[in-house]
Amino acid sequence: MAHPDGLSQWATQVAKELPQLSPAQARVLAWWSYGIVFTRSCACSTVAVFLGLVLGKGYHALRQCLREWCYDAADKRGAKRQAVAVSTCFAPLLSWVLRLWQGQQLALALDATSLGERFVVLSVSVVYRGCAIPVAWRVLPANQPGAWRREWLRLLRQLRPAVPPQVQVLVLADRGLYARWLFGRIVRLGWHPFLRVNRGGKFQPAGTGRWVWFGDLVPQVGGAWAGRGQAFVSPKSRLACTLVACWEPGHQDAWFILTDLPPRACHARVYGVRTWIEQGFKVLKRGGWQWQQTRMSDPARAERLWLALAVATLWVISVGDAVEQEPTLPVLQEVVACAARGRRPRLVRLFRLGYLTLLAALATRQTLPLPRRLSTQDWSSAGSGTAPPIPPLCTGCAA
Repeated sequence: MAHPDGLSQWATQVAKELPQLSPAQARVLAWWSYGIVFTRSCACSTVAVFLGLVLGKGYHALRQCLREWCYDAADKRGAKRQAVAVSTCFAPLLSWVLRLWQGQQLALALDATSLGERFVVLSVSVVYRGCAIPVAWRVLPANQPGAWRREWLRLLRQLRPAVPPQVQVLVLADRGLYARWLFGRIVRLGWHPFLRVNRGGKFQPAGTGRWVWFGDLVPQVGGAWAGRGQAFVSPKSRLACTLVACWEPGHQDAWFILTDLPPRACHARVYGVRTWIEQGFKVLKRGGWQWQQTRMSDPARAERLWLALAVATLWVISVGDAVEQEPTLPVLQEVVACAARGRRPRLVRLFRLGYLTLLAALATRQTLPLPRRLSTQDWSSAGSGTAPPIPPLCTGCAA
């Protein structure tokens, strides 16, 4: 039987970092996330059985407690029950991440993931060393028409109070999410958009008076270009910005990124960290917490469960990062050393390394490591190969 000391410590940590939750809400969130980590499942029945073994409590009472934590207030028993207001946790959750942060640059990725025919989840995640930590999200019914503009803008606005002014925030999104209103909102928040667009648009480099196709700026593999100007010919779509383009070996097409940063302050390679949010979705599903097996059908309940998934992910990634940066046991030293010599970034992914470390601590009855640090990451190595030099203007594009 597992001992409850680690769970008690974790509950104290969760209550401290998310003070807007009531003591009861924070306690059950700690139960949820603790059970998710050690069972690698977000199934209510599985987590309830595990917690029963840890706490010595009955299955039915624990299962009902976990279920009601996800309910709306009207669906709960008792007259004074309150629903967990998930959106109030977004800024504190990001603040928790930033308290662990070692650098002054932060990358947020926007993307959507689906769960069959039930849900579409709009997620804002901190992308970090091959994975991602969700810090804000909106769960919507799948296959329902409607724009996502209000939801994306609300999520970004809710996160803004958590970011200190000295932290440089880069907001990344793939081609399907590009919009001029999104670019503008990110800039107004004091952050920096890094939004990929399709190659079919045109760009007018500053001082040239000539529109050129995006694709003509980097016509072949190995090319790179960056410059200020205007993107898109249509007055309704036209945007004053920096265009950063790069076509690296191994990619079928070039990347075209719109940003407000000066041309010399960025490289398209940085956009490569956006793909880490896809690994974050994998952790939430088959690669970690098995969210794809949930039977939930109510979006509001799913949003509350995502809070437990996000807290569990933060814990595991933080522990994995600390272990990788400061390996103390021989097996960890060998794994880190082999990864440093090999062609792959690491032999064991950060998420799995953190999970194994927590599991070993639980098995040997050691003090469970709590979130301690998230080290500085180097965005310049996010892409493959060596970054090519950026010329002032590609051949044939000058006026």
